[in-house]
Formats: sequence, structure tokens, C-alpha cells
Amino acid sequence: EQGMHALAVTDHGNMYAAVDFYLQAKQEGIKPIIGCEMYLAPRTRFDKETKEDRSPYHLTLLAKDRVGYQNLLKLASLASIEGFYSRPRIDLELLNKYRAGLVAMSGCAKGEVSQALMAGDKKKAEAAAARYRALFGDDFYLEIMDLGLDEFKELRPRLVEFSRETGIPLVATNDVHCVRKEDIYLQDVLVCIQTNAFLDDDKRLKFETQDFYLKSYQEMAERFADLPEA
Repeated sequence: EQGMHALAVTDHGNMYAAVDFYLQAKQEGIKPIIGCEMYLAPRTRFDKETKEDRSPYHLTLLAKDRVGYQNLLKLASLASIEGFYSRPRIDLELLNKYRAGLVAMSGCAKGEVSQALMAGDKKKAEAAAARYRALFGDDFYLEIMDLGLDEFKELRPRLVEFSRETGIPLVATNDVHCVRKEDIYLQDVLVCIQTNAFLDDDKRLKFETQDFYLKSYQEMAERFADLPEA
């Protein structure tokens, strides 16, 4: 309906939707892009002891070709078989081994680069970005979002400055948890069911804004009018 020529799916830590998504997209004449928002262990996938190990970074990976798709499958499988600790996690060793055919984006506010920038640790951000660049070369991008949250308002100018300093290109993305804006409420209900919580519980897991839906090209262009290169 929005006239998009391509769509990607990047579920958290798994690729269970990939085949159905691919087949339906092809049926509609839309280019399917298969991806995964991976959880990256701060240490290694075998470290399962500390609070740090339970708080992995986010990293968005997209398959460029068949090799990339096969590597995504390998990463997603090993994340559960070997790296599971609260969540299915990969690590730098696996990334290095199965990086061929993949495009990497730095992730949401929970990405390693973004976390370092938010903490005011530019050296740590530079070191992380350098690692990803060494792995993915020109196929590494800094992911920038606008979801109406304070953390993104604070993070955005830092990412823009970091991009200009390092020469790593920006890509504007949108965290999609439902297709239409009016479905946000139903998505919220599903999160309550998943987490065994009630809608009126203020301390439960929930989205703080109404922005987690599939925005049109026009909406995204307006949100990032100052960053057309993204």
C-alpha cells in the first residue's frame, strides 16, 4: 500500500519468520531482505556468570546474498546452542567466522557504539566501530533512529558527529513492532501476555511512544530531513 520496493525483517535473536516473509514478499513483488537483530555478548558467548553477560549489545545484520543468508542461519543457531544466557548471544569470534555476505548496522540505542557514546566514552565507541569496520569494511553503518524517546534525542547529535569524524555512513532506521499505528495497542496487549503482566502495571515492559510502527518513506524523510544522506 505504501509503494515500497523492498522490506526487511530483523527479529530479535532468531530467524523463524524468514521463510514465510520471503515467500509472501516475493508473491507481492517486493524485494525481501533477510536479517536479524543479534545479541552480541560483551565478553564471549561462553561467559554466563555476571550481570554484564546478561546484558548483550544489539547488532543488526542483513544478508546481501546466499552466502550471507547461510551465515545468518549459522549465527542464529549457534547463538541459541552455544551462547544462550537469558538471550541467544553471538560473540566477536562467531562474527569473524561468519561475516561473509553480511551488512552490519550498529544497532539501536543498545548497540555497542551507541552505549559508549551515551556514556560519554568516545574512545570506547571508536574502538568498537574500528572492530566492526575491520570485520565488515564498507558494509558497516551507524544506525540512527527517531522514536520520540529522550535517549534518541540525546543520541542523535552524538551519532551524527561521530559519523562525520569517522567517515562511517549513517543509515536511518525505524524500530517496527507492528505494521499500522492503530495496532500499537494490540501489540502492547501481546507484550503483556508474553511477560505475564497487566496493562495497568506502570513498571511493566512497554513502549513509551506510539512510534514503533512501519512508517512510510515520506514519514521517514520528514523525520530525517536534516540528514538526507541517511
